[in-house]
Amino acid sequence: MANSKYEYVRNFETNTTILPEVWFVVRLDGQGFTKFTTDHGFTKPNDKAALDLMNHCAKLIMSKTPDISLAYGQSDEYSKIVSIISAQFASNYTFYWSKFFPNTELRYPPAFDARIVIYPTDKHLRDYLSWRQADCHINNMYNTCFWELVKSGVGNKEAEKMLCGTNSGDKNELLFSKFQINYNTIPEIFRKGSVLIHLVEYFEVTTPENTLAKRMKKSVQILHCDIIRDKFWNEHDSLLQG
Repeated sequence: MANSKYEYVRNFETNTTILPEVWFVVRLDGQGFTKFTTDHGFTKPNDKAALDLMNHCAKLIMSKTPDISLAYGQSDEYSKIVSIISAQFASNYTFYWSKFFPNTELRYPPAFDARIVIYPTDKHLRDYLSWRQADCHINNMYNTCFWELVKSGVGNKEAEKMLCGTNSGDKNELLFSKFQINYNTIPEIFRKGSVLIHLVEYFEVTTPENTLAKRMKKSVQILHCDIIRDKFWNEHDSLLQG
Protein backbone atom coordinates (compact mmCIF):
# COMPACT_ATOMS: atom_id res chain seq x y z
CA MET A 1 0.00 0.00 0.00
CA ALA A 2 3.02 2.27 -0.24
CA ASN A 3 2.32 5.71 -1.73
CA SER A 4 -1.39 5.04 -2.11
CA LYS A 5 -4.40 6.78 -0.64
CA TYR A 6 -5.12 3.64 1.35
CA GLU A 7 -1.89 3.80 3.35
CA TYR A 8 -3.65 5.72 6.13
CA VAL A 9 -4.96 2.39 7.53
CA ARG A 10 -1.47 1.71 8.90
CA ASN A 11 -2.24 4.31 11.56
CA PHE A 12 -4.42 1.69 13.23
CA GLU A 13 -1.41 -0.61 13.73
CA THR A 14 -0.49 0.77 17.12
CA ASN A 15 1.50 -1.08 19.75
CA THR A 16 0.11 -1.56 23.23
CA THR A 17 2.75 -0.30 25.63
CA ILE A 18 3.21 -1.84 29.06
CA LEU A 19 4.41 0.75 31.56
CA PRO A 20 7.92 0.16 32.94
CA GLU A 21 8.51 -0.74 36.57
CA VAL A 22 5.10 -2.35 37.03
CA TRP A 23 3.85 -5.91 37.29
CA PHE A 24 1.48 -7.16 34.68
CA VAL A 25 -0.60 -10.30 34.68
CA VAL A 26 -1.79 -12.23 31.67
CA ARG A 27 -4.90 -14.08 32.78
CA LEU A 28 -6.00 -17.02 30.67
CA ASP A 29 -9.49 -18.47 30.97
CA GLY A 30 -11.00 -21.47 29.27
CA GLN A 31 -13.85 -20.61 26.93
CA GLY A 32 -16.99 -22.69 27.27
CA PHE A 33 -15.28 -25.13 29.63
CA THR A 34 -18.48 -26.08 31.45
CA LYS A 35 -19.64 -27.77 28.26
CA PHE A 36 -16.11 -28.98 27.45
CA THR A 37 -15.72 -30.76 30.80
CA THR A 38 -19.15 -32.34 30.48
CA ASP A 39 -18.58 -33.52 26.92
CA HIS A 40 -15.28 -35.11 27.92
CA GLY A 41 -16.53 -36.74 31.10
CA PHE A 42 -14.42 -34.85 33.63
CA THR A 43 -14.71 -36.08 37.22
CA LYS A 44 -16.74 -33.71 39.41
CA PRO A 45 -16.04 -31.61 41.40
CA ASN A 46 -12.32 -31.95 40.57
CA ASP A 47 -10.51 -33.88 37.88
CA LYS A 48 -6.89 -34.46 38.87
CA ALA A 49 -5.80 -35.40 35.35
CA ALA A 50 -7.30 -32.20 33.96
CA LEU A 51 -5.48 -30.07 36.54
CA ASP A 52 -2.24 -31.95 35.88
CA LEU A 53 -2.65 -31.22 32.17
CA MET A 54 -3.16 -27.51 32.89
CA ASN A 55 -0.06 -27.50 35.11
CA HIS A 56 1.95 -29.30 32.43
CA CYS A 57 0.98 -26.68 29.83
CA ALA A 58 1.95 -23.85 32.16
CA LYS A 59 5.22 -25.59 33.07
CA LEU A 60 6.19 -25.94 29.40
CA ILE A 61 5.56 -22.26 28.75
CA MET A 62 7.44 -21.20 31.88
CA SER A 63 10.38 -23.45 30.98
CA LYS A 64 10.74 -21.66 27.64
CA THR A 65 10.04 -18.17 28.98
CA PRO A 66 12.39 -17.31 31.85
CA ASP A 67 10.86 -13.84 32.21
CA ILE A 68 7.82 -15.40 33.86
CA SER A 69 8.30 -14.99 37.59
CA LEU A 70 5.29 -16.99 38.76
CA ALA A 71 2.18 -18.70 37.47
CA TYR A 72 -0.94 -19.52 39.45
CA GLY A 73 -3.62 -21.87 38.23
CA GLN A 74 -6.99 -23.11 39.39
CA SER A 75 -9.90 -24.71 37.57
CA ASP A 76 -9.71 -23.70 33.87
CA GLU A 77 -7.73 -20.49 34.33
CA TYR A 78 -4.07 -19.54 34.62
CA SER A 79 -2.44 -16.25 35.59
CA LYS A 80 1.09 -15.44 34.45
CA ILE A 81 3.39 -12.51 35.20
CA VAL A 82 4.55 -12.02 31.60
CA SER A 83 3.04 -11.63 28.15
CA ILE A 84 1.98 -15.05 26.89
CA ILE A 85 0.01 -15.82 23.77
CA SER A 86 -3.03 -17.84 24.76
CA ALA A 87 -2.64 -19.94 21.62
CA GLN A 88 0.52 -21.49 23.09
CA PHE A 89 -1.46 -22.76 26.04
CA ALA A 90 -4.24 -24.13 23.85
CA SER A 91 -1.81 -25.90 21.51
CA ASN A 92 0.03 -27.51 24.43
CA TYR A 93 -3.29 -28.56 25.95
CA THR A 94 -4.32 -30.24 22.70
CA PHE A 95 -0.93 -31.83 22.02
CA TYR A 96 -0.59 -33.40 25.48
CA TRP A 97 -4.25 -34.34 25.93
CA SER A 98 -3.65 -38.05 25.23
CA LYS A 99 -0.87 -38.19 27.82
CA PHE A 100 -3.26 -37.25 30.62
CA PHE A 101 -6.47 -38.70 29.14
CA PRO A 102 -5.28 -41.84 27.32
CA ASN A 103 -8.76 -43.36 27.25
CA THR A 104 -10.71 -40.25 26.23
CA GLU A 105 -10.73 -38.90 22.71
CA LEU A 106 -10.49 -35.14 22.38
CA ARG A 107 -13.77 -34.38 20.61
CA TYR A 108 -12.93 -30.78 19.70
CA PRO A 109 -10.08 -28.36 20.48
CA PRO A 110 -10.23 -26.22 23.62
CA ALA A 111 -10.03 -22.43 23.52
CA PHE A 112 -8.52 -19.95 25.97
CA ASP A 113 -8.87 -16.19 25.96
CA ALA A 114 -6.40 -13.82 27.59
CA ARG A 115 -6.31 -10.34 29.04
CA ILE A 116 -3.55 -8.17 30.46
CA VAL A 117 -3.98 -6.33 33.75
CA ILE A 118 -1.34 -3.97 35.14
CA TYR A 119 -0.60 -3.87 38.88
CA PRO A 120 1.61 -0.94 39.92
CA THR A 121 2.93 -2.25 43.27
CA ASP A 122 3.98 -5.49 44.94
CA LYS A 123 0.97 -5.20 47.25
CA HIS A 124 -1.43 -4.98 44.31
CA LEU A 125 0.17 -8.05 42.76
CA ARG A 126 0.00 -10.04 45.97
CA ASP A 127 -3.61 -8.97 46.51
CA TYR A 128 -4.47 -10.16 43.00
CA LEU A 129 -2.95 -13.60 43.63
CA SER A 130 -4.60 -13.74 47.05
CA TRP A 131 -7.94 -13.00 45.39
CA ARG A 132 -7.44 -15.85 42.94
CA GLN A 133 -6.51 -18.33 45.68
CA ALA A 134 -9.41 -17.24 47.89
CA ASP A 135 -11.68 -17.71 44.87
CA CYS A 136 -10.25 -21.20 44.39
CA HIS A 137 -11.10 -22.13 47.99
CA ILE A 138 -14.62 -20.68 47.85
CA ASN A 139 -15.47 -22.35 44.54
CA ASN A 140 -13.98 -25.69 45.51
CA MET A 141 -15.82 -25.82 48.82
CA TYR A 142 -19.13 -25.03 47.10
CA ASN A 143 -18.51 -27.52 44.29
CA THR A 144 -17.46 -30.25 46.71
CA CYS A 145 -20.70 -29.83 48.67
CA PHE A 146 -22.80 -29.56 45.51
CA TRP A 147 -21.47 -32.71 43.85
CA GLU A 148 -21.57 -34.75 47.04
CA LEU A 149 -25.25 -33.84 47.36
CA VAL A 150 -25.90 -34.71 43.71
CA LYS A 151 -24.09 -38.04 44.02
CA SER A 152 -26.23 -38.83 47.07
CA GLY A 153 -29.38 -38.43 44.98
CA VAL A 154 -30.26 -34.77 45.50
CA GLY A 155 -31.31 -32.95 42.31
CA ASN A 156 -29.22 -30.10 40.96
CA LYS A 157 -31.76 -27.36 41.74
CA GLU A 158 -32.42 -28.78 45.19
CA ALA A 159 -28.68 -28.90 45.91
CA GLU A 160 -28.34 -25.25 44.86
CA LYS A 161 -31.25 -24.35 47.13
CA MET A 162 -29.71 -26.21 50.07
CA LEU A 163 -26.41 -24.36 49.65
CA CYS A 164 -27.92 -20.93 49.05
CA GLY A 165 -26.94 -18.56 51.87
CA THR A 166 -24.58 -21.01 53.59
CA ASN A 167 -21.21 -19.87 54.88
CA SER A 168 -17.90 -21.74 55.12
CA GLY A 169 -18.77 -23.21 58.53
CA ASP A 170 -22.11 -24.48 57.26
CA LYS A 171 -20.46 -26.20 54.32
CA ASN A 172 -17.79 -27.78 56.54
CA GLU A 173 -20.51 -29.11 58.82
CA LEU A 174 -22.52 -30.45 55.88
CA LEU A 175 -19.54 -32.31 54.46
CA PHE A 176 -18.55 -33.80 57.79
CA SER A 177 -21.97 -34.69 59.20
CA LYS A 178 -23.58 -35.96 56.01
CA PHE A 179 -20.64 -37.39 54.06
CA GLN A 180 -17.92 -37.88 56.72
CA ILE A 181 -15.58 -35.63 54.75
CA ASN A 182 -13.08 -33.42 56.56
CA TYR A 183 -12.58 -30.60 54.07
CA ASN A 184 -9.05 -29.95 55.31
CA THR A 185 -8.00 -33.44 54.17
CA ILE A 186 -9.01 -32.79 50.55
CA PRO A 187 -5.83 -32.56 48.41
CA GLU A 188 -4.31 -29.08 48.40
CA ILE A 189 -4.25 -28.95 44.60
CA PHE A 190 -8.05 -28.68 44.78
CA ARG A 191 -8.24 -26.35 47.77
CA LYS A 192 -5.33 -24.02 46.97
CA GLY A 193 -4.64 -24.39 43.28
CA SER A 194 -1.16 -24.63 41.78
CA VAL A 195 1.77 -22.25 42.05
CA LEU A 196 4.59 -22.53 39.54
CA ILE A 197 7.97 -20.93 40.17
CA HIS A 198 11.47 -21.28 38.80
CA LEU A 199 13.79 -23.45 40.88
CA VAL A 200 17.52 -22.77 40.59
CA GLU A 201 19.97 -25.49 41.60
CA TYR A 202 23.75 -25.31 41.68
CA PHE A 203 26.02 -28.30 41.27
CA GLU A 204 29.73 -28.94 40.82
CA VAL A 205 31.29 -30.41 37.70
CA THR A 206 34.82 -31.35 36.82
CA THR A 207 36.27 -29.26 33.99
CA PRO A 208 38.65 -30.56 31.30
CA GLU A 209 41.42 -28.91 33.33
CA ASN A 210 40.47 -31.20 36.24
CA THR A 211 39.18 -28.38 38.41
CA LEU A 212 35.78 -27.99 40.01
CA ALA A 213 33.33 -25.48 38.63
CA LYS A 214 29.80 -24.54 39.60
CA ARG A 215 26.98 -24.92 37.12
CA MET A 216 23.40 -23.72 37.38
CA LYS A 217 20.31 -25.69 36.46
CA LYS A 218 16.87 -24.09 36.21
CA SER A 219 13.62 -25.99 36.35
CA VAL A 220 9.97 -25.25 37.07
CA GLN A 221 8.57 -26.37 40.40
CA ILE A 222 4.84 -26.94 40.96
CA LEU A 223 3.62 -26.16 44.48
CA HIS A 224 0.23 -26.42 46.15
CA CYS A 225 0.60 -24.01 49.03
CA ASP A 226 -0.71 -20.87 50.68
CA ILE A 227 0.29 -17.71 48.79
CA ILE A 228 -1.88 -15.34 50.81
CA ARG A 229 0.21 -15.28 54.00
CA ASP A 230 3.76 -13.95 54.20
CA LYS A 231 5.48 -17.33 54.64
CA PHE A 232 5.56 -18.15 50.90
CA TRP A 233 6.87 -14.71 49.95
CA ASN A 234 9.51 -14.74 52.68
CA GLU A 235 10.76 -18.13 51.48
CA HIS A 236 10.81 -16.94 47.84
CA ASP A 237 11.76 -13.29 48.33
CA SER A 238 13.45 -13.10 44.92
CA LEU A 239 10.07 -13.31 43.16
CA LEU A 240 9.21 -9.70 43.82
CA GLN A 241 12.62 -8.44 42.79
CA GLY A 242 11.57 -8.59 39.13
